[in-house]
Amino acid sequence: MKKTLILTTALVGMSFAANAAEVTVMSWGGAYTKSQVEAYHKPFMEQTGVKVNSVDSDNPATPIKAQVEAGNVTVDVADVEFSDAVRLCDEGLLEEIDTSMLPPAPDGTPATDDFIDGALQDCAVANIVWSTVFAYNTANVDGTPTSIGDFFDTAKFPGKRGLRKSAKATLEMALMADGVPAGEVYGILETDEGVDRAFAKLDSIKGDIVWWEAGAQPPQLLADGEVTMSTAYNGRIFNAAVAEGQPLEVVWDGQILDFDLFVIPKGAPNKEEALEFIKFSTDTQRLADQASWISYGPARKSSGALVGKYSDGKTDMAPHMPTAAANLGNALVNNFEFWVDQDAELNERFNAWLAQ
Repeated sequence: MKKTLILTTALVGMSFAANAAEVTVMSWGGAYTKSQVEAYHKPFMEQTGVKVNSVDSDNPATPIKAQVEAGNVTVDVADVEFSDAVRLCDEGLLEEIDTSMLPPAPDGTPATDDFIDGALQDCAVANIVWSTVFAYNTANVDGTPTSIGDFFDTAKFPGKRGLRKSAKATLEMALMADGVPAGEVYGILETDEGVDRAFAKLDSIKGDIVWWEAGAQPPQLLADGEVTMSTAYNGRIFNAAVAEGQPLEVVWDGQILDFDLFVIPKGAPNKEEALEFIKFSTDTQRLADQASWISYGPARKSSGALVGKYSDGKTDMAPHMPTAAANLGNALVNNFEFWVDQDAELNERFNAWLAQ
């Protein structure tokens, strides 16, 4: 009887461990998810034995919100944009994360001092700095676009333009193309006149816009010749150009810098494993490793010196990072607080404008 009890207890324990030893991570798909699978998922599984289930979404914030509100959470970790991380946290839809648990830098610097400013939030830990840029296919453009103004100049550079179907980044770029210095964009966009000015600039190319919603679309639109220029996530263009050999060029002028962060939905079924995954994936080495797969900057200062070549073994990654000094000449840092406050109102205006 005693042996049976011991055996039963052991089997129950093994069953629990087998069931619990997994974590479901939601990200954005394509080259970005591949970079996370190579840098985070595979080594995490090898080191811990915890299975990582990878799922993708065009914007993980949307299903996360729906799952938590429905009380049916199937995702343990999600990769979201900064303004969504703050908003979801404010709405009580995310678990708080104790950032003191994060591993220090190799020299002992606490994580709270090693992450770049803004990268650690009450419910979120950043992994990358990325940017929205615009790019063009050199085979389909006569001349060399050099400024965000060129994106809106269909007389000088004829052809269709790809734009993300969202107010965020689109309105900022419109204002910069209309001559607003990067440092003044949000002050102007806070006014009714500024919003009108941004939409007026968009009106000037409205008939030439092809809208995209998923990050994989702009490189494909450019490669297929459906558009001559498109806004895009910088890492997606890098992947298409370097890994796939497409004749695509990034224009850094008017780029908009942003964070992506890991969050844990409230009620995640594997919260402890989720915390371990985030701790592992945001250490110094792992963030540097991701940068060898895609041109997004690590969110930790100590990772920078470890960023070397692309996974092809020959392409230096540093010049392709949005944070490279040469790429910051007219860069705008996304104002997270602005979009937390204004997202609903401006997207309502944006959708109304689309329908006109």
